[in-house]
Amino acid sequence: MAVSFGGLGNGVDFGQIVEFLVQAERLPIDRLTEKKLASQEKLTDLGTLGTKLLTLQSAANSMQTRISFDKTKVDVSTASAQNVLTASSSSTATAGTHTVTVNQLATAHQVSSKASTTVASTETSIVGGGGGTFTFSVAGGAAQTVNLEGDATLDDLKNAINDLGAGVSASTLNTGSESTPAYRLVLTANDTGASNAISITTDSTSLDTVTTGVDTFQGALDSEIILGTAGNDQVTLNRSSNTLSDVIAGVTLNLQGVDAANPVSISISQDTEAVKEGISSLVEAYNDVVKFIDERTFFNEETNERGIFVGESLTRTVLDKIRGALSGQVSGLSTISSAGQIGFQTQTADGTIVLDDATLDARLADSFDEVRELFINNPTNGTSGIADRLLDAVDNLDDIEFGALTLRQNTLTSEIDDFDDQIDVLETRITQFEEQQRIKFANLDGLLSSLQSQLDNLNSLI
Repeated sequence: MAVSFGGLGNGVDFGQIVEFLVQAERLPIDRLTEKKLASQEKLTDLGTLGTKLLTLQSAANSMQTRISFDKTKVDVSTASAQNVLTASSSSTATAGTHTVTVNQLATAHQVSSKASTTVASTETSIVGGGGGTFTFSVAGGAAQTVNLEGDATLDDLKNAINDLGAGVSASTLNTGSESTPAYRLVLTANDTGASNAISITTDSTSLDTVTTGVDTFQGALDSEIILGTAGNDQVTLNRSSNTLSDVIAGVTLNLQGVDAANPVSISISQDTEAVKEGISSLVEAYNDVVKFIDERTFFNEETNERGIFVGESLTRTVLDKIRGALSGQVSGLSTISSAGQIGFQTQTADGTIVLDDATLDARLADSFDEVRELFINNPTNGTSGIADRLLDAVDNLDDIEFGALTLRQNTLTSEIDDFDDQIDVLETRITQFEEQQRIKFANLDGLLSSLQSQLDNLNSLI
């Protein structure tokens, strides 16, 4: 129960005295709280540093192997007035020029019930009283059967076919007028190609698509292209799709139109600009780490203000690891064996890297293979390049068991927990101390009040 004081008849504010005493007792807690907040701030910043290191690692990962380092580009040209095709390439594509003529696009088979068996409404019954069946197959596959009730409608048949999920989409089409509708069933294969034709084998509905037959709105066709130029050896290729990824190695062709009279020229070349962008992204990610650490490692002699990383040995370890990976000589290489030879310039002021574009452009133009070897991991000759070394450096720093960054984060987390425990103990002691002081001064307040009363009585007798 809280203890209160009297009317201060003695002229002393004991409540304020207790507050001052409690504030003095709280000084150790305030110091612990400051330390805890500093540890929390450092832990947060180390988490951000870890994220930036992962970004650096990701940039390095995109350049670690020959396949990921190399970049190609595709130029498509044609005299055709329409968009015949588009093309994209991967790093496995080989430089060269190919001529492609598109004779035919792959199409999905689409058939419809005959005009002679249309119904006036999609809600009109198409089955006799005993019920009926509708069976079809796609691409010569298993028979798919729909069983219909005696009052089943065209909509019921459409929905039942779609519910099968059998590679066919069913819809209805009004081939009549607005005042005199004439609805037909339309089946469309989900996949293009000659092999994906639809075959109806049983139809006991009034549509009678087996006996009466169907109208073919769109045939099941393969795409057809010709590789090579007229007057030379040419190869005709057919595919079930309009997306061709197995014709030219590393290149995907997306057929969009037909123009047998105007072939398309596809030119594949090395994309040094994309490679340069990858190198620039690596430098940017590296500089981001260096700047982040530098901004938190300062000391102002006039104000004694210091950054959160002052005295933090981990940040020095981080910088040493990534600088060594980026700037050290790559063992086993002779022509180009260091980043400085391709335009990497370390700034003495803050340790960041400035990329000399002219030098890098020249090296990519005259020594592309050597630049690639500087970055990649090449198991053939046993070299471990810059990108590979950066990957290892970050892995070693954030290893879940032994990484320096992970261990430091774990230490800070334990420190914060320890500070919380110490603060909790001291808070309990202060609560007890405050209660004791209030009781003590309440007793003193009562005693002084009694003495004052006795003094007043004596004065009244004189």
